[in-house]
Amino acid sequence: MFTIFFEHRNFMVAILALLFASIICQIVMGVIYHRLIWETEHMSTTGNKSLQQLKLKFSGCCKINERVSNVTVFVDRFISHMKFGIVPLSMIKHLSGQLMLLAVLVAGIGACLSIIHNETFLSIAPFYVISFLGLYCYFAVSSLIDVPGKINILRINLVDYLENHLANRLEQTELDMKLVNPDTKESNENPSLETSAVQDTFAAFSGTEMEELELLLQEFLL
Repeated sequence: MFTIFFEHRNFMVAILALLFASIICQIVMGVIYHRLIWETEHMSTTGNKSLQQLKLKFSGCCKINERVSNVTVFVDRFISHMKFGIVPLSMIKHLSGQLMLLAVLVAGIGACLSIIHNETFLSIAPFYVISFLGLYCYFAVSSLIDVPGKINILRINLVDYLENHLANRLEQTELDMKLVNPDTKESNENPSLETSAVQDTFAAFSGTEMEELELLLQEFLL
């Protein structure tokens, strides 16, 4: 049986290499999302750079706009821009499917060439066998890893943390700062108070008093 597979060694090696690369892509995505899900359970002490950048960006948006109106969209944008090194995870996902299709295409080309050369059914059968087994392994691994399910869990964890933990903490911190430094907050919100107070003071003087005050100031400055 194995001798039949080795009759088209080059095609078989190419098909197996493409199938293996496709499955590896699925495993890599599953491992990355699994680690991220575990990190989201400890978001306050996480050392993951991507999640730290997410917290900083969310905090900055809250300080500028007072709050983020749609946290789900904010999280979805973060997930869509996630990378493995310099390669986006979305590209790895598409690459996995393309490699699987390419493996089936190579198997089909090998089967067509065997038919053209009038080879027997036993010589052609390995191409069909390896194609069906490859598709079965690909979908079996995909269902076990369940990348869409992991992405959904990651989204839920991030939205829950940002809405119910980080946002409330930022609001509480801002309230504490107002209680500690109320004068600073009031002066920041109304920078024209001091100017208006000075103007009111000068307005209280009459015309004669203003002239005397100007003379006193000139004598003092000279």
